[in-house]
Amino acid sequence: MEQKTTIKSFTDLKVWQEGHALVISIYNITKKFPKEETYSLTDQMRRAASSVTANIAEGFGRQGYKEKLQFYYISQGSLIELKDHILVAKDIGYLGKEDLNLLVEKANNTHKLLQGFISKSKTFLNRKS
Repeated sequence: MEQKTTIKSFTDLKVWQEGHALVISIYNITKKFPKEETYSLTDQMRRAASSVTANIAEGFGRQGYKEKLQFYYISQGSLIELKDHILVAKDIGYLGKEDLNLLVEKANNTHKLLQGFISKSKTFLNRKS
């Protein structure tokens, strides 16, 4: 029998945990990018990745589900932006196959969890309406 755990903090959310692992991977992998990219692609990728988890956390802290969803959608937009940056980094030769596969897998896992999280949050919004 599956035991339910109480969510007390945004850090208890599986979607945040997966997103956080993605952020850490982005930081570690972008350390290998050329120094001239520090204030362009490296910075953009790090900001987009951090925005994913930051908006999940901020949404978690909001009271109403309409407001929560607003932040979760911003998180989703940042994740899609990050996916684009990953493709650019691949296409200009900054990402090897192993790093690319790792980032794509983590980004896709985070995206699936986030979509489910948004769908579940919408059901709560609809109950309150």
